[in-house]
Amino acid sequence: MNAGWIRNGRPGPLMAACLEAAAAAPSVHNSQPWRFRPHPTGIEVLADRRRQVDLVDPAGRELTISVGAAVFNLRVAMLAHGRIPVMRLLPEPDDPDLLARIAVGPPIETDETVRLLARAVAHRRTNRRPFADLAVPGEVLDELVAAARTEHGWLAVVDPMMRSSVLALIGTAEDRRRVDPAYWAELERWTRDRPGRLDGVPPQAFGPWPVPRTVPVRDFGLVWPAPRRRVAAFEEDPVLAVLYTVGDSPRDWLRAGQALQRVLLTATVRGLATTLLTQPLEFPELRDLLGRQQDGRRAQAIIRIGYGPLSPPVPRRPLAELLEPAPAQAVDAVGVAGAS
Repeated sequence: MNAGWIRNGRPGPLMAACLEAAAAAPSVHNSQPWRFRPHPTGIEVLADRRRQVDLVDPAGRELTISVGAAVFNLRVAMLAHGRIPVMRLLPEPDDPDLLARIAVGPPIETDETVRLLARAVAHRRTNRRPFADLAVPGEVLDELVAAARTEHGWLAVVDPMMRSSVLALIGTAEDRRRVDPAYWAELERWTRDRPGRLDGVPPQAFGPWPVPRTVPVRDFGLVWPAPRRRVAAFEEDPVLAVLYTVGDSPRDWLRAGQALQRVLLTATVRGLATTLLTQPLEFPELRDLLGRQQDGRRAQAIIRIGYGPLSPPVPRRPLAELLEPAPAQAVDAVGVAGAS
């Protein structure tokens, strides 16, 4: 048996490396709302409801999308280590916090796409800085659309006629948040800077203040304005895309997270920067305006795409804090995932 994956109820070195990749996924307010539990054949991925951002995400939709992104990273990392991830979403109906179970499947030869995506995990950033006024080639956008489709998502690049309407919706949502004391209190929780903090959005990731009537990125500096934070003009014609799913259930949110992460990693491979602009999706009436009534698709994410400067990494909690002990019966199980 191969102890590199799961042995005696603990991740071996190969699985630990894959879980580190999973924990590098994006999450709402960098809340990192995931937990990992060893299973006799692999890993269970659970929601950490203690880290739910309740005001902006009362239903846990964004939390579930975040966990879906972590699941995608875990799958890619396992493939990069030469094993097929065998995934079941929501495997236990009586346990809504158990969002995915991923078994270590048979060996596989890693292809170039997997290697590129796996390398991109450590380099993907949420970039809240101005992008260059450069067009993103159509073939690259087509590649992002195909990436979403591979994971059962549907990515619609916003055409110039609709861009101002989508930006207006984002701006409306951002303006509503600015005058909500409860939002300020919740934002304070996730942006308070203190020594050794390993979650939340630190000041170096706030980005500059956008000049009015440009790209309305979320202002994480409302409560704790960063010293020397400058005002900057953002690109005049930002490239925007909306990620949709056909349904709007927790299973669809998990699929949306995987599709989103595949899009973000593919963009990173192609040298693109990305920003999530989720503000209008947090208001049901604004989210409905982005829906596609003709085919029942529901908007799950809005992505800004372009060529931007390097963005600093944000902190991550160590793997030891993310692990839950395996159940006793799992530790006592004879089988160990993966044969050598």
